[in-house]
Formats: sequence, C-alpha cells, structure tokens
Amino acid sequence: MHRLLDTIKDLALPLAMATGTILYLIGRYTPALDEFGDCIEPIVNESLPWFLFLVLYVTFCKVDFHKMRFEAWHVWVVVIQTIFTIIPVGIILYLVDNPNDKVFWEATLMCIIGPTATASAVVTAKLGGNLASMTAFTLLSNFVAAIEIPFFLPIIEPHANLTFFQAFLIILYKVLIVLVLPLLLAWLTRRYLPRMQAWVVAHPDLGFYIWAWSLILVMGTTVKNIFNCGASLMLLLMIALSALIVCLLQFKVGKLIGEHKNGHITAEQALGQKNTSFEIWVAFTYVNPASSVGPGCYILWQNLVNSWELWRDRKANYKL
Repeated sequence: MHRLLDTIKDLALPLAMATGTILYLIGRYTPALDEFGDCIEPIVNESLPWFLFLVLYVTFCKVDFHKMRFEAWHVWVVVIQTIFTIIPVGIILYLVDNPNDKVFWEATLMCIIGPTATASAVVTAKLGGNLASMTAFTLLSNFVAAIEIPFFLPIIEPHANLTFFQAFLIILYKVLIVLVLPLLLAWLTRRYLPRMQAWVVAHPDLGFYIWAWSLILVMGTTVKNIFNCGASLMLLLMIALSALIVCLLQFKVGKLIGEHKNGHITAEQALGQKNTSFEIWVAFTYVNPASSVGPGCYILWQNLVNSWELWRDRKANYKL
C-alpha cells in the first residue's frame, strides 16, 4: 500500500494534468453535458482560489515562524524578479501594437510575477538547501506578489469603468485573501488552536491532496482557455517556448545570486519555482485568459528541471 501511495505521489502531476484535460474534453465534446457544464463552470472558477488558499494555509501551519531568518539573497531575488517583471510590462505598454503580441507578453509576464511555489521547500530540502531560509523567502515572496500583481496588472489591462486606484484595490483585496490571509490564519492557529495545528501537522499529505485537486481544476481551465482563445498554433508554441526560456533563465539567475550569497540551491529554487496554479488563476481572472497558457507550460518545464536536479543529486550521492 505504501508503495502504491508513493507511486501515486510520483505521478501526481501528470495524472492531475491528464485528468483535468480529459474531463474538459469530455464535457466539450459531449452535447448531453452542455447544461451541466454551464452550471459547473462558475463553481470551478469560484472554488479555485479557495483551493489555493487551503494549500497555503496547510503549508504555513507547519512553519515555525521563530526559526525563520531573512538573508541578503532574499533581497537580491526580489529585486531581480521585479526587474524581470518590469521588462514585459514595458514592452506591452510601449512596443506592442497587436492583440497576439500582447497575449504573448502577458503570458510571459505571468511566468514571472507569481510568488514562489510552496512545494519549493520540499525540493530545496531534498537537494540539500536551507529549508528555513526558503520558508522565510516563500513568505516574503507572497507579500511581494500581493503588491506587484495589483500594481502592474491595471497598468497593462486598464478597465474602462475603473480608475487605476480602484482596480488596484479590487485586485489587492482578492490577492490578499489568497496569499496573505492563509498566513495570518496559520499564525493564529499555531498560537491559539494548537490541537488543530497539531492535527494538520500529523497529516503531512493533506496539502498534497488539496494541491492535486486544484491542479485538476487549473488544467481544465487552461485547456478551456486554449480552445476558446482563438490563438493560432504558432502563437501557442511561441508561448510554450517563452515559458521554457523564462523558466531556465530564472533557475540560472537564482543560482548565480545564491553562489555569491552562500545559498545557490535555495536561491535557485526561490526564483525558479513558481506557484503556477496561482499564476493561472491570475491570468484568466485579470488579463487575457489565453495568457494562462504560459504558466500552464511553466508547470511542465519547472517540474522537468526539478526532476533532472533530483536525479543528478541522487546519482552524485550514489557514487559517494
């Protein structure tokens, strides 16, 4: 049974992606399910941010806030990510003059602007990185994303009936609920509800299963956006290639920052691993839904990078 569960965990990503894709395709090409699909779509759209909320809450319940320390490389990673974010925003504002180009650069932006993945701590620990430092940066990354996303998105996608400040507050409110509120609730749980916190800690796979369900919803939504966006195959391939380049670039730059700040493994994961489920939700909620293809592809690329790193690490340890 343990081997079966371990196998399921190892295959969780492809299984969840395949399940979400297949379920959407069944609903799309089965006319008898049209009415059911119309009913379930708003439920899926509303439930996704709450799945993301639960994943973060469960993760933060396991964090010992007293052991966390912020380091110099944290600042450098935030600065570099902000610079990377400003580049596509500037291109969209000053160089883009057709819808397809805008979708491409919005998709690229979505691969950059999101916070660090909660799973990054697990991979960091397996590779021999600093778990406490990664946990501290994950919290910092969520706060930074909660500010940058509502600041930059109204600039590239202005709303006719809203001023910049109004749009900023609306997006800030929703992003804070998904990213920051679970952190505050987790802290309150640790402080005032120790039995509940102990129950969460005693079920280490809880966050994993919630994440798997959210990934099913994410992939179904991403495939729906691909079918409905009207984008050409060439544009979709270009977005996939852009996501690959951004993924490799962020991992590499993070590693270079860490090499100068005594934490190359941790910094590499901090900049390279993204909360892609959150990025996809942001994409189809606040910009062109077709741009969610970018972080949808990033899911694949970052997991391939991590799989290669874990294989290389196991091989090196085996030789020792």
